Amino acid sequence: MQPVSKCQRIYRATCLALLLAVSPFQAQAGTFVQPKGVIELFTSQGCRSCPPADRAFEQLVRQGDVVALSYHVDYWNYLGWADTLGTAENTDRQYAYAKTFGRSGVYTPQAVLNGRDHLKGTDSAELNRRLDGMQASGQGLVVPVKASQNGDQLSISVGSGTGKANVVVVYFREHQTVEMLKGENVGKSVDYWHSVTDVQTVGMWNGEPIDITLPARVISSDKSDGCAVLLQSADEEGNPSGIVGATVMKGRPTNF
Repeated sequence: MQPVSKCQRIYRATCLALLLAVSPFQAQAGTFVQPKGVIELFTSQGCRSCPPADRAFEQLVRQGDVVALSYHVDYWNYLGWADTLGTAENTDRQYAYAKTFGRSGVYTPQAVLNGRDHLKGTDSAELNRRLDGMQASGQGLVVPVKASQNGDQLSISVGSGTGKANVVVVYFREHQTVEMLKGENVGKSVDYWHSVTDVQTVGMWNGEPIDITLPARVISSDKSDGCAVLLQSADEEGNPSGIVGATVMKGRPTNF
């Protein structure tokens, strides 16, 4: 991958800002539109196989009809470059998914789809095809989830459905460019989108509509400037499982 120039970075950022000026999950008439799925990419700056997945992930963010979240893990740091966005908590989430899937280990780049399936995250077309298949088979996002920031409050609304799930808020940084100075990707400059900074369970859902209000300051801080809300079930051991509803919003006072 060739280094990205300053002009290229400005052009990309401008295009994305125009694309996301209106939430992709809100029709022009103001009607809520359900995203077709959730993609969680587990990636690392220290993994030579990850830059193609990071580029595919950027395409999904720009596509605008999926909830896309990127978790940087820390277990490749020993190769000579400590991931500047990696956290132990992100690694823990990936290992929890491994238990859900009955796997003995983890890998990068791994894409987890709707908390139900996983594959190598380098092919955006295949990721879309898998999500479309899940949606058609009833394994998509069947419960409406809405979020809006009003002043100093973040309001979350979850609709009705069947089953039980956790209401999970995933905070992220919208865009960062990182130049690797060491390690397997030395000399590469990579754009990272929706890099997760924190994951918090803020409520429980049992099939009945609920509304939750949280302080909004965390998504307009230096650490995070956006968040996704996931309605996610768990297995008997508490590991993350199927996601039945989701939405995403940026850290500005705009309704979604």
